[in-house]
Amino acid sequence: MSQTSTYTVVGMTCGHCVASVSEEVGAIPGVEDVDVDLDSGRVTVTSGAPVEESQVKAAVEEAGYALAPTA
Repeated sequence: MSQTSTYTVVGMTCGHCVASVSEEVGAIPGVEDVDVDLDSGRVTVTSGAPVEESQVKAAVEEAGYALAPTA
């Protein structure tokens, strides 16, 4: 059964930003789908197994952006 997690990424301004984040997060083992909404900065990650937030954070930082602090 797939699991979905949503994160907010700050610093994305264009389609290239979206592609970079999608590519890096999509490379995390177990990730099946990445949906990035540029306007809100929301990144929805669908995976076959739980993905650690630290893995998503590292992937987003590798793409050159940052996760917004969680409330």
